[in-house]
Amino acid sequence: MSDVRPLKFVTLLGSLRKASLNAIVANSLPELAPSGVEISSLGSVADFPHYDADIQAEGFPEAVLAMGAAIAAADGVIVVTPEYNYSVPGALKNAIDWLSRLPDSPLSGKPLAIQTVSPGAIGGARAQYHLRQSLVFLNANVINKPEIMIGQAGSRIDAEKGTVSDESTRHHLTAQLDALAALARRAG
Repeated sequence: MSDVRPLKFVTLLGSLRKASLNAIVANSLPELAPSGVEISSLGSVADFPHYDADIQAEGFPEAVLAMGAAIAAADGVIVVTPEYNYSVPGALKNAIDWLSRLPDSPLSGKPLAIQTVSPGAIGGARAQYHLRQSLVFLNANVINKPEIMIGQAGSRIDAEKGTVSDESTRHHLTAQLDALAALARRAG
């Protein structure tokens, strides 16, 4: 039996589309995780209303509270997102805005990895860098390397089977999960 502390990671998906390549990547992570790491998905960012301080004044929506509690209980977070118009999808940014306003920000100090997936050549790099800017403000503990920017995703992901089919991509995802686990163990 291993003396390594088991870890629980959660995935925060920035895509709403049912046939999303990002969802396929996020759903493939549990099988790529290192031994002792369990990965589950959070609720959908589609369940959050548009951020409005008037709504917040009436009380945080249940979806925000539930996601915040799940993030707080996790040892690490993996954000998997597409790039929209050279930036972060609005629904993901909205979720981050809501989560940042919880009394005890669940992302503060939380080990976090970013994965961007795109049919384009640079794999969502612009979205990743914009997301990093928001996460600096939230004091998330974002790993720097290995970076995961899956470009030309249609040739690396088998959408019919719902799997990451490219071995090099699978290897890079596994390396990032290993790095996140190491960071989470050092932080915990």
